[in-house]
Amino acid sequence: MKLQHKALLFNFLGFAVLFLIARYVIGELVDWSRLYLAIGAAIFATLLAPKFAVVREGGTEKLMVKWIFMKSPKEV
Repeated sequence: MKLQHKALLFNFLGFAVLFLIARYVIGELVDWSRLYLAIGAAIFATLLAPKFAVVREGGTEKLMVKWIFMKSPKEV
């Protein structure tokens, strides 16, 4: 599997997991309509999901992750 595909898959999985958790938790705590619940969960997941990217450095490709809770990007 190419690193670009892995990065895309990891980005999707990180967003999807946080979105589902946020949608359930917000839905239990607040009585919002389904549209506002989905929008709120999407904003929450977008802000907190880790971001994966492929960096080409010195002729090699590296899979890097940047997250709001980390100071600098790390190699996966």
